[in-house]
Amino acid sequence: MRKRVAVIHGPNLNMLGKREIGIYGGKSMEDINNDLYAEAKKLGIELECYQSNVEGEIVTFIQQCRGRADGIVLNAGAYTHYSIALRDAISAAEVPTVEVHISNVYKRESFRHVSVLAPVCIGQICGFGPYSYILGLHAVLEHKVNP
Repeated sequence: MRKRVAVIHGPNLNMLGKREIGIYGGKSMEDINNDLYAEAKKLGIELECYQSNVEGEIVTFIQQCRGRADGIVLNAGAYTHYSIALRDAISAAEVPTVEVHISNVYKRESFRHVSVLAPVCIGQICGFGPYSYILGLHAVLEHKVNP
C-alpha cells in the first residue's frame, strides 16, 4: 500500500510569491505544491496539499488525517507560536507531523522563536526556503516510531 502524506499550509501562505519576497522568496504556494507533487511521484507516494487561513478549518483537516494519512508536513505560519488548538489536534490525530517554515524563524523576531507545536511534532525544519517542504516530506517518510 502506498504511503499517504498531507501537506498543510497555514495562514497567509496563499500569498507566497506576492508578500515579503525578501523573506519568503518568489515561489507561490502553487509552485511549492507542484514541486511537492513531482517529488511525491518520484517517491511513489500519495500527496494531498491543503491551505486555510482559518484555524478551526486546519484543526478539522488535521483531525481528518487520523487513520488516512501516514504523515503530515505542516507550515502553520503564525499559528505556530500560539495555537493550542492546533497542538491538541496534532496530538489527538496521532499522525507523525513535521513542522516546517520557509524562513529561519530563529533569525527573526523573538516571538517567532517559540513554537507551541514543536513538542507534539517529530521534528522541525526551517530556513531552507521552499525546499523546507521537500525536506519535511522526506523527514516524515523516514521517521520510525521506535528508532
